[in-house]
Amino acid sequence: MADQPPPLISLRNVALCYRYQKSIFARHKTKIWALHDISFDLFEGEKLGIIGRNGSGKSTLMKIFAKIFEPDGGAVTYSRPLHVQLLSLGVGFEGSLSGRENAVLNGLLLGKSRRHMLSRLENIKDFSELGEFFEMPVTTYSSGMSVRLGFSVAMETEPEVLLIDEVLGVGDARFMAKSQQAIREKFSSNHTVVLISHDAATIRKMCTRVVWIEKGRTIMEGDVETVASAYEAALNAENLHAVHELRPD
Repeated sequence: MADQPPPLISLRNVALCYRYQKSIFARHKTKIWALHDISFDLFEGEKLGIIGRNGSGKSTLMKIFAKIFEPDGGAVTYSRPLHVQLLSLGVGFEGSLSGRENAVLNGLLLGKSRRHMLSRLENIKDFSELGEFFEMPVTTYSSGMSVRLGFSVAMETEPEVLLIDEVLGVGDARFMAKSQQAIREKFSSNHTVVLISHDAATIRKMCTRVVWIEKGRTIMEGDVETVASAYEAALNAENLHAVHELRPD
């Protein structure tokens, strides 16, 4: 058997804490640990699913992947400098700039040249279907419009690692169908893609390997059917327990 290639990105015991002050009179900041102990590898060309319930730490984990957050504990190791793009609601946009200006800026942050981004602007505008809003500040956008812009930019910048947040399931049915087709093309190519979702059916359809996280910890990783089935079984058991708790004797 051929040796497995080294991971593109490796996470070991990753932890992250949010700190906030409850009031201006509070002497100490409150700590909330979003991630406690996350460990797994991402390999080049694979389609990795991150599954977990709402509040499990999935979105925080994606922001660590994208280098938006630095972990408070553990280590994230990249095999080489990588262009990583996170598709989520308005991530990486400057509200005072127009859609056009944000498209160029987003590409520059990913290491693309200004010339490259200028040559792709019409494609981005056409795919996003923003019309005249493409020239307006992003602060005037709805959440769905922000997703359209972010998605369209990602399709034209060709990041080495594409991170897809489940919140992309917004907007009208026609645009959703178009974006899902573009995503399927990414999943059928040699691109490295990470998809986060709480829905096992979506993960089964799109991914080749799955990591299940819960309460900021890695619960299980492995082949899609094994992990997705264990996740569903846990949800069903919890729901059944809740029904028994509510049912009178």
